[in-house]
Amino acid sequence: MASDDSVHEPRRWSEPDEKLGEDERRSLVDSMTSAPGLRIEIDEALHNGWIEMWYQPKIDLKRKSLAGAEALARIRHPSHGVLHPGSFLPGVAEGSISRLTEYALIATLAHWTKFEEAGFNLQLAINVPVSELLNLPVPALVDQNRPKSDRWPGIILEVTEDQIVREIKLAQVVADQLRASGIKIAIDDFGAGYSSFSSLRDLPFVELKLDHSFVRNCAADATNAAICQTAVDLAHRFGSAAVAEGIENAADLQALMVMGCDFGQGVLIAPPMPLERFLDLLRQRVSKPRPQAPSAMPGEAAMSAGSMGRVA
Repeated sequence: MASDDSVHEPRRWSEPDEKLGEDERRSLVDSMTSAPGLRIEIDEALHNGWIEMWYQPKIDLKRKSLAGAEALARIRHPSHGVLHPGSFLPGVAEGSISRLTEYALIATLAHWTKFEEAGFNLQLAINVPVSELLNLPVPALVDQNRPKSDRWPGIILEVTEDQIVREIKLAQVVADQLRASGIKIAIDDFGAGYSSFSSLRDLPFVELKLDHSFVRNCAADATNAAICQTAVDLAHRFGSAAVAEGIENAADLQALMVMGCDFGQGVLIAPPMPLERFLDLLRQRVSKPRPQAPSAMPGEAAMSAGSMGRVA
């Protein structure tokens, strides 16, 4: 297991030769199938070992470095290939969601150790329905399966704004209990639920994730820009980080940086990818010689391996 001294030194991930290749980016995005009418049962997928956790990098937009990654469930079906959640999540029974959530949580905790053994100390996050914070013994699952390393930064559970607002009182109690086990809360899809800001005031969350529908075209759309700026400012007033998800073009990335957004995700930076591909990509970055004068061009989607960023 890697010690603190062996963690890879932060370095930028810049255009053009250090960025994920466009052909591979398109291949990863296009590899996911969500065919109309195709329905795969989660319990069948779990039983057959078809569930995989894919990882989408999260970038510190100020440091232009890798801050962590979000874990996303995919099904690799023997006949249909890699399936998008649209083929297995809509309409799923609560019991199946509980089993998938438990699997995803335990798998993500185990994968953190794989990253550390490769020399990368990453803050990982997964999506969890608010109902499962109540149905599952989440603190016990984390305590039993958490990495033993002293450098483990904890795990972030992302819950959607609309769900958390409906259960705000219970969420406040649960969030306090989770914190003792190294579990942090992020509010996902912020802006889509149109909640009252005051309802979030007493909820201890570390990130506010801007909904992709407002991030998209925020460089040109005045309404989207205003919503994004408000969300960024609100996150900072709460002492939390602002995260933009669904970044698709360099103009929007640059606009978010000007707004003071802390972190970003999206296909412009890197799409979700299988664990081993993500590890290979990180190893390639640290094995390449450092450029003499790293580019700092506007809109540059830069990353470095081994930096934790401002997730607290």
